[in-house]
Amino acid sequence: MKRVLIIDDEEPIRSTMAMILQAAGYETLEADGGVAGLALAREHLPDLTFCDINMPNMDGRQVVEAFRKDPDLVTRQIVIITGNPGQTSQRTAMNLGADDYLTKPFSAADVLQCAETRLKRADIHWRVENQALQDLRGSLHTTLPHEFFTPLVGIIGMSELLMEEAGELTREEIVDLAGNINRSGDRLHRTLRNYLRILDLDQMVTEKAAPATPLSPVQTQSTVTQLARSVATRHKREGDLDLALAAATPLISADALGLVVEELADNAFGFSRQGTPVRIELDAGPEAVTLRFVDQGRGMTSDQIEKIGAFQQFDRKRYEQQGLGLGLTLVTRLLQQAGGKLTLTSKPGEGTTATVTLPVAK
Repeated sequence: MKRVLIIDDEEPIRSTMAMILQAAGYETLEADGGVAGLALAREHLPDLTFCDINMPNMDGRQVVEAFRKDPDLVTRQIVIITGNPGQTSQRTAMNLGADDYLTKPFSAADVLQCAETRLKRADIHWRVENQALQDLRGSLHTTLPHEFFTPLVGIIGMSELLMEEAGELTREEIVDLAGNINRSGDRLHRTLRNYLRILDLDQMVTEKAAPATPLSPVQTQSTVTQLARSVATRHKREGDLDLALAAATPLISADALGLVVEELADNAFGFSRQGTPVRIELDAGPEAVTLRFVDQGRGMTSDQIEKIGAFQQFDRKRYEQQGLGLGLTLVTRLLQQAGGKLTLTSKPGEGTTATVTLPVAK
């Protein structure tokens, strides 16, 4: 059941909206002002909030601003209520940071249509993706240079060592240094590729692209196998990879499928211990192709899953992590373009399953 918070200092407005929403099957919460409403929002994390713009002490503008600054509320849908049609337009509401606006007086149909529209928008995570991209651009002067220069330092330092000490190094030491240079270069390449690919996708029209040419079962299995084995080798865990691939014909390009497999497999190996299995399963149903990545790593809480986006990394003080955190953002956008979706299920201490669903060629 979806939870809706109503913030308005006029009790008749609140009770009327609550009655309309409850009759349609929504759970409702009510607050008589911005301060109380913000406290309720932080406690109950509503799926949708209706907030009056003109209230004493803390008005609707301040509530919206507080929502967008709170990491637990930033992805939640919020609708401004106004009694003056000339005071608030859709553009004004968006500039304030709200997702929509509702003008008094309104009908029951207006309230329900607004609620349904906003919750549908929330279900496809547009706010999460937009926030991820804002984080991406806002971190160019801090995180991005670090992630570019760290592997570059390794490449330059180890190559200089090879040039200066080649005559005194054993063959095994040379091979080891070359391997470290290769891994540093691969890390830099993937960081740049993912960053530029996300920016390219952001420039495209948000509607679905024309359907891709379906991959044959052989192409699909070959792409998944090749990328999965490459990632396992990069993590030095070839023996932990377990593949179970059925014949399937997904509607996605080989390039996009390869990026999806590489990023999700890299997460599965990167966040699980050596010696534990990483299983990749490919199934073909009558309506969809399903690709699952199952690990036995440390797992995530439901709140952590909900907040996943670019640069989102958890427990950094306890666990060494590398990369910008772009992988899941890139995967989500590629799948959205292909008409598919990504679902994460996880339990702390037990592991994570990433499930990719793609349309199947008829």
